[in-house]
Amino acid sequence: MPTDARGELQDGRFDYRAQKDGRVVVSWYGRAVVTLAGKDAERFLARVAGLEDHDAQLLMARATGNFRRGNERQGGRNHV
Repeated sequence: MPTDARGELQDGRFDYRAQKDGRVVVSWYGRAVVTLAGKDAERFLARVAGLEDHDAQLLMARATGNFRRGNERQGGRNHV
């Protein structure tokens, strides 16, 4: 699995929630970023099970797409 070379995922900025209908919602600072359904949701849940927090953060960052490129805006919730 790739590493977090800049150490930016130490604060637990990503979270996920599995819903009753089988979908998985991945959030960034509490905002829903991507919803996985079907085989993608099953694959994600199988991969994230048993991972330590930092490795789970890396997996969620990759699942969101644009967040893995490192070109997202800095500042998060406090961005003006």
